[in-house]
Amino acid sequence: MDAWKRLGGFIGSHMAFVSPACVVLGVLFPQIGVLKPLVVPLFAFMTFQSSLSNTFANLGRTLRHPAPMLVSLLLAAVVMPAVACALATVLFGANPNLVCGIVLEYCVPVAVVSAMWTNMLGGDPALSLATILVSTVAAPFTIPLTLHVLLGQTVEVDAARMMGEMVVSIALPALAGTLANDLTRGRASRDLSPVIAPAAKLALVAVILTNSTGVAPYVRNLAPTLVAVAAFIGAFAACGYAAGLLAARAMRLPDDKLASMTYLVGMRNISAGAVLAGEYFPAEVMFPVVIGTLFQQVLAAGFGSLLRRLRRREGGDARGARGLRDARGSRGARGARGARGLRGSRGSGGSLA
Repeated sequence: MDAWKRLGGFIGSHMAFVSPACVVLGVLFPQIGVLKPLVVPLFAFMTFQSSLSNTFANLGRTLRHPAPMLVSLLLAAVVMPAVACALATVLFGANPNLVCGIVLEYCVPVAVVSAMWTNMLGGDPALSLATILVSTVAAPFTIPLTLHVLLGQTVEVDAARMMGEMVVSIALPALAGTLANDLTRGRASRDLSPVIAPAAKLALVAVILTNSTGVAPYVRNLAPTLVAVAAFIGAFAACGYAAGLLAARAMRLPDDKLASMTYLVGMRNISAGAVLAGEYFPAEVMFPVVIGTLFQQVLAAGFGSLLRRLRRREGGDARGARGLRDARGSRGARGARGARGLRGSRGSGGSLA
């Protein structure tokens, strides 16, 4: 059992390398595509396992001070897709499938793995888990609505079918996992989740491998336009992390919430987008979605280093400011004692006279 858990831990801690490697293998070995019928049930299982660490109490605590969650959701579900659509239309408007793929990349739910990164960086777990829950459960409604509003005139979307399947593969597993943890008073998180977590990590590898086979023809015949799309996805993904960080600083939030918002806005459930692209859209739509896998974990590590540097610098500035205040206070105290001594000596001289 320990070896099994170590396997899951190894995959989880090396996702920055595992994800791009899966994309490359999927491109090199398109025969893996035979696993496509398993993608939706595997994704539902992954969603269930990841939700076992959540509780409805997290949502309640976050709703008492909802501003960070609401701003994160606004940026992730409204601002980022709208800006992505506007820029993609200007840059790649001649190919509606690529525009659709770029918009789909940024209207999927917040990535569950963002909770792992925020925990590693001392983030606010209640804020992260509550935002992930709301984003995931709302996805069957927000994704079709966003695609219809932004692309309704250029891309046909079977919204009713998409909503129905997303309820089954995303919303219900998320609610089931959270409910199981609540009903068992945390035992599902402590006992069940660690046991099935390695299987969920292997399921994630299988999903990335399978979805990557869909972009094999485009990667093997990489046109300049696709190179530009890949560059755009990488740059815009970095903007997502930066937007969350800057919004948190503008709101003057503490470090834990700043870390959470950075990852909540920056990280996307790319596997969900790839599943939708494979089920409902032409193969070319898959390219912008899957190519995001190459950047997401690497950028997460990079922004983690940035957050640590900011924290050390601000901690040093705070210590310096406290030291300056203490020095001033010490000088002031010495001056006050000196003044009292001088007055005392004068008073003593007067009485002797």
